[in-house]
Amino acid sequence: MKKPLSGLLVKPAGADCNMACQYCFYNDKGSLYPGPKQHRMDDAVLKEMTRQMMVHGESEVSFCWQGGEPTLMGIDFFRRAVDYQMQYGRGKTVGNAIQTNGLLIDQNWADFLFDYRFLTGISLDGPQHIHDRYRRMAGGAASWAKTTDATKRLLDRGVSVNALSVLNDYSARYPDEIYGFLKEAGLSYMQFIPCVETDPAAPGRAAPYSVSSDDYGRFLCRIFDLWLADFQDGRPATSIRFFESLLFSYADIIPPDCSLMDECGIYLVVEHNGDVYSCDFFVTPENRLGNVMTDRLDNMLNSVAQKNFGKQKKSLPSACLNCAYLRLCRGGCPKDRIRDPADNGMNHFCGAYKMFFDHAGPELQNIVDVFREKQRSSGTIVREPSERVGRNQPCPCGSGRKYKKCCGAAV
Repeated sequence: MKKPLSGLLVKPAGADCNMACQYCFYNDKGSLYPGPKQHRMDDAVLKEMTRQMMVHGESEVSFCWQGGEPTLMGIDFFRRAVDYQMQYGRGKTVGNAIQTNGLLIDQNWADFLFDYRFLTGISLDGPQHIHDRYRRMAGGAASWAKTTDATKRLLDRGVSVNALSVLNDYSARYPDEIYGFLKEAGLSYMQFIPCVETDPAAPGRAAPYSVSSDDYGRFLCRIFDLWLADFQDGRPATSIRFFESLLFSYADIIPPDCSLMDECGIYLVVEHNGDVYSCDFFVTPENRLGNVMTDRLDNMLNSVAQKNFGKQKKSLPSACLNCAYLRLCRGGCPKDRIRDPADNGMNHFCGAYKMFFDHAGPELQNIVDVFREKQRSSGTIVREPSERVGRNQPCPCGSGRKYKKCCGAAV
């Protein structure tokens, strides 16, 4: 079956960034392009990438702008991006999302992101002592104050903002403090990203700032209890992407989170010069699929190389294949299986997942069952297992919103 071209993750400034976060996984990707010190997508690449996406993509497509730091491109770059989307759109629905550290977000940026409905992910790890632990600028200066100022500016303007918080060896100790801080800041959409990277001093071992499996498991369990306690009239008052993605799995529906899918390779990464890769966690020479200036995006998405990349996710140890929770985690993200030889090929967070499913599984299943019973009672047609969710259908998280306005907004 041909994969639909519906989403691109674009790195318009490559790995260039105005911060020097200690745990950054993308910083070293600049070495792939050793020419000019600055890496910037030129207009020809932007135009051709957008044209192909609009011509060969689905009726609803999305561009997710990441980095490095994408705001280094300046507002005019993104104005041109929107202009090209409208020029080649042919009546299609286009969604834009941007992930930023917030340092360059002034009122002009806030106005632009609001006017063009950019879903904005702000990299904010929590209160100051947590955020500034590893998220510092090149000279060592703290970044929390500027990031929180930008967050308030965006929210005050009415921009849709998601919090993206990296969990590391330090922050995982403070689930109550992080959750409470984000709620108080007005960030009701949260995404917690567990950090595990290779230790440069000991290749093959997890870096000291990586979160352990046990600590991640305890964090998930506690955050789940806080999330559940905030339900109002049977619906979540806050959105936590991992939990809501799992509701799809418990409902036997393909989840929006690629780490929970059976196979990888559902989207493409476009670097600043037009090079296309299989996944942003695997931007390596062996995973380069081509370039937008010479190759078609839909062909690269459905190439043999991309299909083989996607199927690698199924290569699991026997312990995983015989696990009762395999249908839920699907082995997790492949990037988390290759860090530490002590893991014996299993996901670094395997223990965390088991701890969490033991703790939260019955309640997650109950949420799905209650939602489906409401569907039956109202005469709504219940979807068959493993059917992909339509963007205008009710979200399985039980929020009452359409999928495209709820969990699908972050996809």
